[in-house]
Formats: sequence, structure tokens, C-alpha cells
Amino acid sequence: MIIRPHTHWFRMLLAWRGSVLPQLLPRLALIFCIAIVALAAHDHLLPISLNLNTTAPFSLIGIALAVFLGFRNNASYDRWWEARKLWGQLLNGSRSLTRQVLTLPIRQIPKEDLMEFVGALNAVPHALRHQLRCSDPREDLAERLPPALFERVMTSRYKAATLMLFLGEWVNRQARAGAIDPMAVLAIDRNLNGISEVIGGCERIVSTPLPFAYSVMIHRTVYFFCASLPFGLVNSIGIFTPVFSVFVAYTFMAHEAIAAQIEEPFGIDDNDLALHMMSTVIEDATRDLLGEPSLQPPKPHDLDYVLN
Repeated sequence: MIIRPHTHWFRMLLAWRGSVLPQLLPRLALIFCIAIVALAAHDHLLPISLNLNTTAPFSLIGIALAVFLGFRNNASYDRWWEARKLWGQLLNGSRSLTRQVLTLPIRQIPKEDLMEFVGALNAVPHALRHQLRCSDPREDLAERLPPALFERVMTSRYKAATLMLFLGEWVNRQARAGAIDPMAVLAIDRNLNGISEVIGGCERIVSTPLPFAYSVMIHRTVYFFCASLPFGLVNSIGIFTPVFSVFVAYTFMAHEAIAAQIEEPFGIDDNDLALHMMSTVIEDATRDLLGEPSLQPPKPHDLDYVLN
């Protein structure tokens, strides 16, 4: 995810990092070449043209394409925003659980037991992040879990869910030892269920992409429209056909590229969610409740930087 402060309008026009323009340049160059061919054919080879002002198909396809791209972008953004809300719930649930194990016990729980609980809780976002990105969680989990629990988690397929099972077992042990009364157990269990729902919600998003037929239909229509557009413009705007063709193509292709990028919000593209940063923020929030020092100094807000 690209993080940048609000910039001057002119700097925004020249923004490069975080935009989809770099990946579109080869495609826009192809549209420019097609426009040159259309211009040359119209002026020197054959009087071939499709007058955009009088040809209904171009207008109809353009309007329909804009509507479908709007729906596609809305659907992709809904997935992105739902994913962000789920990780916000994960932060809230982690804070609440840490507060509850610190304040609700009827007798003091040993420090090492508290650190065991909070360590496993802090490992949940890291395990979930690696699960969603299909990456190796070994290094992150080894730093936060005792050896026995680490081996248990690493042998499981769903590591975040295994950590939630351990947290439930920890609460059960403390309840049987008389440290936590039944009413407090119910309160803690509600937050454990809330974090489990977050894990399930993220798994649902990552395992259920937008229908492929819907995406490929829009993709084909965008490229057919952009490739044929120069032949519809050349008769009315002549030498300016390549410029306007590339501009219109950028508008449509960029919308499709942005939708495709944020459709999978847990990836590592520039506009995907910064899961590593959010995992660190969640861990830092629980450490703050324990009176532990911050994990890392805050980044300066006057610089552009990339979070992953």
C-alpha cells in the first residue's frame, strides 16, 4: 500500500508510484500504434473511417462499458473495504482480550502465563497474514511462540485457527484453576469468537474471487473498444487521433487494472492492504497495554513510503 500525504494538484498529476500507469504503458503504446495505422490508412491508403458522431455502436458500447466498469470497481472496492474492516475488528478484539485477561481474573495470573497468552494472541495476525498470502510464517511465529506451541502450530494447515484453539484452551485452564470466573470466561469467549469470525471472513474473501466470466467479458470489451476507437475518431479529429485514443484507452484500462488489483486485497500490490504494518500495529497495541516498549519508531509523515 502506498502511503503519501495530501499533495498539490500538480504533483498529483505527475504521481507515478502507486498508480497503474507503469503496467499500462505497453498497452497504451499498442493503442498509439493502432491509431497511427488508422491515421495512415485514412490519409494515404484507403478512405477507411468510422465516424464516431454517426456510428451508434461506439456510443452504445462506450456507455455500456462505463456502466459495467463502474459495477466492477464497486464490487472490487467492497471486497477491499470489507477486508480492511475485518482487520480493524482484529485490532479491536486483540485489545479487548488483552484488557480482559489483565483485569477480569479474580486472582493474579502468573506473569509467564499472561505473556504466553498475549504472545499467542500477537501471533494470530502474523499467521493469518501468511495464510492469506501463501507465504512461510516460520520466522514470525518462532519469535512469538514457545517451542512446543510453535511445533504444534507449524504442523497444522490453518495456523491462525490453531492459535485460536490454544487461546481457548488457555482460558479453560485458568478457569479450572479458579483464576477466572464463569462470567468472565463468557466475556472472553465472545471476543475469541469475534476473532474467529474475522479469520473466517478473510478466508471467504480470498477463496471467493469475482466470477471469471464477468471479468473476462469486461476485459475483452475494453480492449476491443480501445483498439477500434481510433478508426472511429480519425475522420473527425484527424492528426489528434493517437492522443485522444491513448487518453480514452488509459481511462478504461486504468479502471479495469485498479479493479483487478484491489479485487484481491491481501496481495502485495501497491494498492493492496498493508497487512504487515497492520499486524505490527496490532502487536504493538497489546504490548502497550502490558507496558512493553514500542516495537518500532513511527515513520515520518512527510515522506512517501510503501507498506506491505
